[in-house]
Amino acid sequence: MRFFIDTLGCKVNQYETQAMQTILMQHGHTLSVCPEDAQVRIINTCAVTGESGRKSRQAIRRAKKESPQAIIAVCGCFSQISPDEISALGADLVGGSADRTGFIEKLEQIVSDNSRIVDIDNPLKRRSFELLPSGGLSGRTRAMLKIQDGCSNFCSYCIIPYARGPVRSMPLENVSSESAAIAEAGYREIVITGIEISSYGLDFRDGTSLIDAISAVSSAAPGIRIRLGSLEPRTATEEFCRRAKEIPNLCNHFHLSLQSGCDATLKRMRRKYDTSVYYDSVCNLRRYFPGCAITTDVIVGFPGETREDFEASVEFMKKCGFADAHIFPYSPRPGTPAADMDAQISKEEKHRRASEASAAAAELHDAYASSFVGKNLSVLFEQEKDGDSSGHAKNYLIVHAKAEGIHNIVRTVHITDYRNSELCGIIVQQ
Repeated sequence: MRFFIDTLGCKVNQYETQAMQTILMQHGHTLSVCPEDAQVRIINTCAVTGESGRKSRQAIRRAKKESPQAIIAVCGCFSQISPDEISALGADLVGGSADRTGFIEKLEQIVSDNSRIVDIDNPLKRRSFELLPSGGLSGRTRAMLKIQDGCSNFCSYCIIPYARGPVRSMPLENVSSESAAIAEAGYREIVITGIEISSYGLDFRDGTSLIDAISAVSSAAPGIRIRLGSLEPRTATEEFCRRAKEIPNLCNHFHLSLQSGCDATLKRMRRKYDTSVYYDSVCNLRRYFPGCAITTDVIVGFPGETREDFEASVEFMKKCGFADAHIFPYSPRPGTPAADMDAQISKEEKHRRASEASAAAAELHDAYASSFVGKNLSVLFEQEKDGDSSGHAKNYLIVHAKAEGIHNIVRTVHITDYRNSELCGIIVQQ
């Protein structure tokens, strides 16, 4: 059969999409270049916000309109949370956020006998980590390695613990073997990802933690870069930073989740830290990784956030000196405590605050990036067009250079200019 996969949401969904693509192709099926020509349309949904749910529903309706004769198969967090709604939209197969191999087997059954299946488990009863083929999509220079699933934080705005279940971790021996396979396949960078990788190893109950997984990746794939997914502030302890500093191929880019720079808002969000703890983590990272990029996420317009709370959050962003910050206006997710809180902020005010915070984030990004003019950066080149090659430095800044034929190759670049939010330079190491 010819299949096409639409993917919404986070890097974990992207990882699981490439894993499903790999399994389907191993079964002899063909990836359709044009979605309208596919015999099967798979939609991998997201439920992290109310807006994510809307986009997931929209993707299903679009697939049915574009491919009226195709089988519609839906999986992911939104279908896990709202299977009846997905079924009512006309999906032939409704799966959840786990057992991708079983999902594909049921899809093949539907293709064979023209049946309709809804197969949803109870995420809160999950206890084992699902091993899936690691890697990246065709032509990519970096591969994702999902080492963890589930979350037990239960933040007041988030549905994910109910969609993904409790923390489950990939055994260290599999972390090593998958990393070695990624290196053997020719990728030059591994992105360690998961639903909440800071909780890696908690389910083992033997003291194993994220830094042990990072060390295992480095030992198994010593010649390629390691980039970390989003971290909780509690991760960046003195001990973590000390051990991380000893890993030579670890990228000096740390995405440290903030959500708000106001303690009162953090408390309503049920985050497990305050701004003092968060700032200590920032300082730890900067002490062990001078010049590192620290990026973050910030939600504005959370229920009860006053104008003073918002301004305090922006000031804290500036205090931390982030290399970049992704700003999100709060989007209520039905089924979460925050959706029923008093003092909801108007849509207009949320977008006004998002605009202000985004402007502050842009200034921080410009200040960080421009500080590298006149310096050298190690760049993994990923794209080439009209004699211009571009890629990411270890600190995740985008760098351009006049060069050809260096796709998937690391070069040292002397930075000469910063314009249009990107760095330009000259290759100094051939």
